[in-house]
Amino acid sequence: MKKILLADALDKEAVEKLKAVPGFEVTVKTGMDEAELSKTIPGFNAIVVRSATKVTRKVIEASQGLELIIRAGIGLDNIDAAAAKEKGIPVANTPAATSISVAEHTFGLMLGAVRQHGPANLSMKAHKWEKKLFSGTELYGKTLGLIGCGRIGQEVAKRAIAFGMKVVAYDIIPLTTDLPIRQVALDDLLGQADLISLHLPKTEQSKNMISTAQFARMKKGVILVNAARGGVVDEKALLQALNSGQVRAAALDVYEKEPPEDFALVDHPHVTALPHIGAAAEEGQARAGLEVVRILKEKFGA
Repeated sequence: MKKILLADALDKEAVEKLKAVPGFEVTVKTGMDEAELSKTIPGFNAIVVRSATKVTRKVIEASQGLELIIRAGIGLDNIDAAAAKEKGIPVANTPAATSISVAEHTFGLMLGAVRQHGPANLSMKAHKWEKKLFSGTELYGKTLGLIGCGRIGQEVAKRAIAFGMKVVAYDIIPLTTDLPIRQVALDDLLGQADLISLHLPKTEQSKNMISTAQFARMKKGVILVNAARGGVVDEKALLQALNSGQVRAAALDVYEKEPPEDFALVDHPHVTALPHIGAAAEEGQARAGLEVVRILKEKFGA
């Protein structure tokens, strides 16, 4: 019998499928902090998380018999992969499952930013009719700069191209795509893009990679969208760039600390702020859940 711990909510159909697998004993226990998870995890053969639960070194060291850690989502930010490797525990995720969900979400943020949907909505809810305040621009003919152009970046590019946008991309890996995306150096992208969207993980190399110097190289009035990872954009530098008008607007779904401790950036009138919901579409979560089922069955030969 393999004991599976679901430490974050998983798609209902996926949970039912897991519970129906002979030889699997599935426990759902969510909302645990590090201390409680460390007490709970001994004896479990696999743990499945999304983004809320942190599988820290302390949790991994407390485990006994753990054979697999799965993140039902993109990236491994909330898993100490180095600690898992030291203990010989494989770590898996589901990077393709929510790519379309995040790409559509990103494009929605872009549309909202150029047409000021967020401020206009708040104005209406305040029972005002400030029609003349909320003029915007089209996406058509604009240049979109993608910083990171993997699965999600290319899904965003497809939608941008359909809107008649030009797409340039910076990535440390040479692009292999049939899409009309021009790969450029980062400095070139910063100088060419009317809108910039980030699609890369937070690493030691990417931490605060968009900061004061990078904002200075951007077109005045650029729009920045980040639905990737907090900490890739220097939030203090972004706030300064918004205050100076160098950045016309920002649409953010991720933050250096979640939830934020300092809401100065969130409160800025030219910022649309959402609570990290890029992957929170029913279809994407269903695909992620089914991918988790496949990984577990494959791992344990069920």
